[in-house]
Amino acid sequence: MSEDLLLSLKNVPILCVEDEDGIREVVVNTLKYYFDDVYEARDGNEAYDIYLEKEPKIILTDIQMKNCNGIDLVKKIREHDLKTTIIMLTAYSNEEYLVDLINLNISHFILKPLNLKKLNEALIKYAKTSLASITLAQDLVLNIQKRELIYKDKEVIVLRKREKEFLELLHERRDNILEYAQMESELWDGKEMTTHALKSFMKDLRQKLPLNIIKNIPQEGYTLN
Repeated sequence: MSEDLLLSLKNVPILCVEDEDGIREVVVNTLKYYFDDVYEARDGNEAYDIYLEKEPKIILTDIQMKNCNGIDLVKKIREHDLKTTIIMLTAYSNEEYLVDLINLNISHFILKPLNLKKLNEALIKYAKTSLASITLAQDLVLNIQKRELIYKDKEVIVLRKREKEFLELLHERRDNILEYAQMESELWDGKEMTTHALKSFMKDLRQKLPLNIIKNIPQEGYTLN
């Protein structure tokens, strides 16, 4: 599921701010695997200009940089923007900056040297937060954290865990088909997904849905209508 969460970020613009060219190149190349729009800047001044122009939803920035450091960059952004997710790259020697960072609404800290595992953890955290609610159709929203469907902002439909995860997968793969094999792997916890179990599952879920949003692709799987 973690890989799916990361891949769900492809349409989210992200800005990487790092003054060391070699490090920035490695990070940017990694980010391009998950994100379609990856912007880069060498310092805080350049980053702020790109931020104003491109409006990235995530900023990954080092602290110590020439020509406007990461702290000054975040302060400028937070003067009028409390929503953009900011991930700070920090070294142990940056402890003197911690007081400044406390009130700047930083989403995640990653100790340098940066490794892929820590970066993935920060991005997964963002994905889970940003996907707390997803729109499945007009007037139909899935609240992932509460495991509820909200219809027309008033009708609440409580889902089972597997039903919620199935609708999540449909949304994540909305441009493709959610295949039977993927369903068995992701939703059946290593058990066999029998034809009877699948039919029973789909029948119960369809009865709960206020709209016909699930389309069956014969012999392949399902997709969102």
